[in-house]
Amino acid sequence: MNQSATKSLKRSIPPFRADQVGSLLRTEAIKKAREQRAAGSLSAEQLKEIEDQEIRRMVDKQKEIGLQAVTDGEFRRSWWHFDFLENLDGVEGYEPESGIQFHGVQTKAHSVKVTGKLDFSDHPMLEHFKFLQGLAGSHTAKMTIPSPSMLYYRGKIETPLYEDKEVFFRDLTLAYQKAIRAFYDVGCRYLQLDDTSWASFFSEESREKLRAEGKDPEAMLELSAKIINESIGARPADMAITMHICRGNFRSTWTASGGYDAAAEAIFGGLNLDGLFLEFDDERSGGFEPLRYVNRPDLQVVLGLITSKFGELENPDTIKRRIEEAARYVSLDQLCLSPQCGFASTEEGNLVAEEQQWAKLRHVVEIAADVWK
Repeated sequence: MNQSATKSLKRSIPPFRADQVGSLLRTEAIKKAREQRAAGSLSAEQLKEIEDQEIRRMVDKQKEIGLQAVTDGEFRRSWWHFDFLENLDGVEGYEPESGIQFHGVQTKAHSVKVTGKLDFSDHPMLEHFKFLQGLAGSHTAKMTIPSPSMLYYRGKIETPLYEDKEVFFRDLTLAYQKAIRAFYDVGCRYLQLDDTSWASFFSEESREKLRAEGKDPEAMLELSAKIINESIGARPADMAITMHICRGNFRSTWTASGGYDAAAEAIFGGLNLDGLFLEFDDERSGGFEPLRYVNRPDLQVVLGLITSKFGELENPDTIKRRIEEAARYVSLDQLCLSPQCGFASTEEGNLVAEEQQWAKLRHVVEIAADVWK
């Protein structure tokens, strides 16, 4: 490889060659503190002090491993999505009759509902980001939030304000436009939207389920792309926004299967994002052929080839061969590497040890260093 080609493969802007989705296993100190807070034996300020201390330690570890982007591990959250959504104006958390069903296991019961006019104002996660930014130093502080689609797919609408769904979508996208601007104004230049709703289109079984509910999968695909594009349409030019598409991640289990084929044109050709974090860690995710629909040279595809669901390390040669396979459809210059998901989409975390988590992330960095020399 000549020198100019080598330079072209090094990235100083996100997403990075070796990247991560975001969430990290909650430490024992965090778990204990949250239990004490729930029992009333720890104040909110004391809990925050412990969170601050553990986040500092986690950021230092991420830097030590060699990651360019650092996160707070989502340590202040119970859920990857509900904590953000229920702090939007007009949204409340509540306890439904049952949790979300995964493969062989169910989450605790919690969800969100829309009870008033949607907006974004004094959101606590702005302060969460500012704390992370203060620790990042020369590294890039990465913020993760659920995509706007998650409120539509997971939330119940319990207000007459939104009997007209077009009004709901208008206010939802306006709220997200304000959120993106607010994060930018406090220094965020790397924002990731997390989204499990796209998995509804991947298998024929899930598409049939939508039809049985009176929904048109193709129309919903178009709507999903529209919501994302309108929400991010006014982002500043120096702010990178990516999206992580997931088939579910709870206690090392999953909710959906199927490749990207049925939604490939909408995802790879219709979304105006800077990067896509995609699961490719097992056969449930299908092959790389849908990447042929990537129609922009500036779209980065982050291959989630390292699993966060179990601790055993993948054979690095196998991962390198898979990157080569993906490069048949998308230029190697447009590819990056990461775990397929976070390590703790909820505070319970996946069934891996903390040492295994760090070994996985180090594995990503080392393999990427070999591939993109």
